[in-house]
Amino acid sequence: MAGIKKMRKGCLLIALLTALLLQSGCAFKDIDKRVFVVGIGIDPSDKVRNGFKVTLKMAKPVGNVKQATAPVYAYISHDSESVAEAIRTMETQVDKVLDLGHNRIIIMHRDLLSKDLDTFMDFFTRRGDVQYIAYVAVAESTAEEAITFEPVTETPASIALYNYFDDTGTESPYVITTFLFEFRREVLGKGINTVMPIIGIDKENNTFKVDKSIILKLGEEPLELNSVETKYLNSLINKASGFSYKVEENDMTLVLNINEVKMKYKIILDEVSPRIDMNIKKVGVIGESDKRLSIKHLQKYDEIVADDVKKKVMELLTTLQKNNVDPFGFGLRYRATRLSRKDIMDEWDRIYPEIEFNVKMDIQLKGTGAVE
Repeated sequence: MAGIKKMRKGCLLIALLTALLLQSGCAFKDIDKRVFVVGIGIDPSDKVRNGFKVTLKMAKPVGNVKQATAPVYAYISHDSESVAEAIRTMETQVDKVLDLGHNRIIIMHRDLLSKDLDTFMDFFTRRGDVQYIAYVAVAESTAEEAITFEPVTETPASIALYNYFDDTGTESPYVITTFLFEFRREVLGKGINTVMPIIGIDKENNTFKVDKSIILKLGEEPLELNSVETKYLNSLINKASGFSYKVEENDMTLVLNINEVKMKYKIILDEVSPRIDMNIKKVGVIGESDKRLSIKHLQKYDEIVADDVKKKVMELLTTLQKNNVDPFGFGLRYRATRLSRKDIMDEWDRIYPEIEFNVKMDIQLKGTGAVE
C-alpha cells in the first residue's frame, strides 16, 4: 500500500514539473528596453490619400536629470492609411518597445475634425495601454508642429502641455480641459457637443498659447470660439474662476477679480414661449478702478456689473444657438428628463433653434480691495 502511495506522489510530481515546462515566459520588458511616448500628433497625410501622418514625442532616458540643460526628447513620424498602421510601422524604426501607457496628450489637426472622428480615434479607445484620461486638443497650425515644439519654460523630465490641463500648473479660465473619455462619449452621444482647447504657438516669445477653443458637431463644420467666448463658456460649464473682468460704465472703469462661479438652469416648455431659465452667480472683488470707490456703494457696483456680464452671456448663448451647437448639454438634459421615445432628439432639434434664454445674473462683490 505504501508503495502505491509513493508511486502516485511520484506521478503527481512529474505531472507538475511537466506543466511548469509548458508555461509561457513572462512578457515583461525591462525599462531599458522601453521608450515612453509622451505626446501624439495626428495630421492629414500629404503622401497617402485619405491617410494620416502620426508624430510621436518620445522621452529619451537621461542618466541624471539635474545635469540635463534642455528637454531631451526624440520625434518620429510616419504616413499611413490608419493610425494603427502608422504606429505599427514606427515600432520598426526604434530599437525598443513603444510604451503608450505614459502618454497624456493627443493633438489633432483642425482639418480632421470635419471627418469621421470615430474612425481614427477608435485606435486610442480600443487599445488597452492608452489612458482614457489622456487630454485631447486641436492644433492651431499642425499637430506635428505642436507636438515637436519645445517652449522656453519646458524643463527636463517635464511636459509643458501637461501643466496646462492637469490643474497642477497654470490655472486659467481660458484653458479648457477635455479628456479622451469625454471626447468619445460626447462625439458619439446625442444632446451635447464636445469642446476642445486649441493649442497655438507664440514663436516670438517661444511659448504655447492656449486661450481659444473649438466646438465639434459630428459631420458638420466645427465652431471656433475666441478667447473671450472661451472664458465665459469655461466659467459656466466648468465653473472656472480666477479671471478678471473689465466693466466700463459712463466715466468709470472697473476691473473685477472673479473667485466663484455657479450656474443652474431649467428648461421650461409651454405653448407660448419655450425658454431656458438660467441663474448665474459670480462672486469676487474689485481689483482695479480709475475712480475712488466706497464700500457703501457695493450694491450699485453689483448692478452695473450684472447688466454688463448678462449681455456677454446672452451674446455667447445666441452665437451657440445660431450655429446649432450645444456644449452645455441642454439637449442631454431634455432627453434625460422626458420619457424615452424614438423621436425625442428630433423633437429637441426643432425646439433648440427657437428657444429663448432667460438669464438672471447675480453678482456679489465682497469688497473694493485693500483700499477704497
